[in-house]
Amino acid sequence: MLGSLRGTRLAAALASVLMLFSTVAACGSSGSTDDAGSAKPAAPGKAWPVTIAHKYGSTTITSEPRRIVTVGLTDQDAVLALGKVPVGTTEWLGGYKGAIGPWAAGKAAGATTPTVLKDTGTGPQTEKIAALRPDLILAVYGGLTKAQYTTLSKFAPVVAQPKEYNDFGVPWQKQTEIIGKALGQESKAESLVSGVEADIKAAAAKNPAFAKSTAVMATPYEGIFVFGSQDPRSRLLTGLGFTLPADLDKVIGDEFGANISKERTDLLDTGAIVWIVSDTAKDEAKLHKDALYADLKVARQNREVYIKETSDYGNAVSFVSVLSLPYMLDRLVPQLAAAVDGDPATKVPAPAA
Repeated sequence: MLGSLRGTRLAAALASVLMLFSTVAACGSSGSTDDAGSAKPAAPGKAWPVTIAHKYGSTTITSEPRRIVTVGLTDQDAVLALGKVPVGTTEWLGGYKGAIGPWAAGKAAGATTPTVLKDTGTGPQTEKIAALRPDLILAVYGGLTKAQYTTLSKFAPVVAQPKEYNDFGVPWQKQTEIIGKALGQESKAESLVSGVEADIKAAAAKNPAFAKSTAVMATPYEGIFVFGSQDPRSRLLTGLGFTLPADLDKVIGDEFGANISKERTDLLDTGAIVWIVSDTAKDEAKLHKDALYADLKVARQNREVYIKETSDYGNAVSFVSVLSLPYMLDRLVPQLAAAVDGDPATKVPAPAA
């Protein structure tokens, strides 16, 4: 809890920021709505106004956004792919400059580095976001609460996560299309999606063994955490042709992933398993000391892919964005191909540099 003095100062600062943005909003051209309100868009331009539905109603954007803040953990990649550089990004993985991974860095070359915000578990950094004077806040790959959405909407139009998916469960295709619409670049977004989907289909076609195999992604986090069918990482596996374990979602429930009990270790006995680990050698050794896991065919037949979560490759695997996917495919596909080649003697290769 904040002390009373600090709380008073923060409240005063926030009130000043809100007053500033109330003045700007009165003269501005963008509006945000929820189920209880309606937007009043300005005169339409070439691509605007556009209205985007989401978990908390809908948001209308009435002119071209120029000061974009991304609260969604991977939303910056779609913005960059569409030719814009956010003024603020939210850090999730990697500690990269501007929260922009190496797979996307070229898209921001020559531009001002975005201010990096942090979500420490209590939600977006409201005051820092307000200070950036945004005219659009994107929270598509995210988990905003209604209260957080309402607060951020006082500063700028907010596009929250779509209601038809779990929080942090929006497919990268839908994410790119939503952001493309917000930025007035729907056709370019569709083209970007089609190009990456073509890469995935080509990889699947070159590796017909994928379609004959099951696969799952997991991490040894507080036991064993398995990613479900609504997680972007799992969707990549199915996009490549793999089938997920039959009972996976039944065990996980309505979440992007969950820890499984020892009794459901059988879910890991797939044609290939992708482990996202903190230390490749140590975590592999630890897993193989577990008698239940070590006895599974996937472990005994060397059908495991280990990816260090703190590497650029590991971060790309977790991002699953329109920009990280090509980078990831170049490394993951050869490893999966080795894992399902039917020969236990085949060693899964180290990822490409």
